[in-house]
Amino acid sequence: MEKTTEETPAAEEVVVIHPDEDGKSLAEREIEYEKFVWANLKRNYIAHYLHGMLGMTGFRLVNAPTFLPAYLYLISGSSFIVGLGLALQQVGGMLSPIFGATQIEHRKRVMPAAVWMGGLARIQILGMALAGWFLSGQPLVVAILSFMFMFGLFMGTQGVVFSLLMAKVIPISRRGRLQAWRNATGGVIAAALAWVAGKYFIEGNMLGNGYATTFLFATILTTAGLWALQALMIEPEPPTTRAQTPFFERLKDFPRLVSQDRGYMFFLIVQMLAITGRMATPFYILYVSTTIELTGANIGLLTLAFLGADTLANLVWGYLGDRTGFRVVLISSLVIWIASTVLLLNVHEVWAIFLAFCGLGASQSGYMMSAQTMILEFGNRDDMPMRIALSSTASGVMASAGPLAGGLMAATLGYESVFGTSIAFLTAGLLLLLFMVREPRNDRLASL
Repeated sequence: MEKTTEETPAAEEVVVIHPDEDGKSLAEREIEYEKFVWANLKRNYIAHYLHGMLGMTGFRLVNAPTFLPAYLYLISGSSFIVGLGLALQQVGGMLSPIFGATQIEHRKRVMPAAVWMGGLARIQILGMALAGWFLSGQPLVVAILSFMFMFGLFMGTQGVVFSLLMAKVIPISRRGRLQAWRNATGGVIAAALAWVAGKYFIEGNMLGNGYATTFLFATILTTAGLWALQALMIEPEPPTTRAQTPFFERLKDFPRLVSQDRGYMFFLIVQMLAITGRMATPFYILYVSTTIELTGANIGLLTLAFLGADTLANLVWGYLGDRTGFRVVLISSLVIWIASTVLLLNVHEVWAIFLAFCGLGASQSGYMMSAQTMILEFGNRDDMPMRIALSSTASGVMASAGPLAGGLMAATLGYESVFGTSIAFLTAGLLLLLFMVREPRNDRLASL
């Protein structure tokens, strides 16, 4: 029977140390843990690569600013409903990460939780497909909105679990290239499938509902990725974990998590500003519909531009992040994001719209990669699940309000006001990042 002892490194936190049966010291266990990570790196790398390639391919089809917003607008005829759907999805993602973190931060193995949370998220995509086939009118709109909320709810917990899994088994110097290649190859598949979905599924009304068919394919791809991770990954047991803490007691630690690292505090604010800037995302395709005909082929073409640029940029972002740290990636992403929005707003030629969607895809892939990776480099390992959850929740608050506010602004003031507000928030985040956030990897190396 494994024994456990407790010590209090600081008055605010309790960490459980798990010595093995030979009574090895914590330092020896840390060395063994590091050796385990490197010894199993190839297998775990492949597992995360397959999971990311297949899983993110399917999720991109759902989260791309084309298919789901266009489908919501098609069945509702309302820009407000489009914003409401995205807001509900973000509300779900806001509510669940902290609860998810409290359920896993004391566990030595978290893969079982990953399977449950990931599986439940995928069921919601399947629900969207089934609703498209079997419902119509207002019941269809209500069903899609409900599934979007539940999708966000389970994606919130999944995000915490899978980020922790990657941090446990992929060394910091390999995370960028892993994300680069899995996102790049997944992006090739997603871009090709987006074109096929637009041209053949939607225009051809495959199986009676092209959008439902697209969501079904997304479900199949994401499920295959989850199966690959479950079958291949070997998860180590960390030398220490946090003691299990009641949910509301753990909430009291938030001020400490934020105040003990000023870099993380300002990074958190940058995240919130950037996520608020995403308020314009679901309205890109709707704005384009006022300048060019929104056929299935055009939707597929612009999705191809968005996901294709995402694919190519990931290779640049991943290797750049491994070499320099991900602060440079985040800065570059925000600059491209702002420039692409300005281009889309001011130039209405087909080539400019295509180029703007390329820039939006490249910038948002860089933002996602840098935000998800930088968060793993602040603070200590035992607080990582809650730090991830805190960032997810804080960003989720803004992400929930953003699309809803954007929908109201689009309906009353026009799309230009939404884009202008988005640019303002992105610019504020960029300035704060430039002047108040240092590269956390350099601080970590300096402390060794």
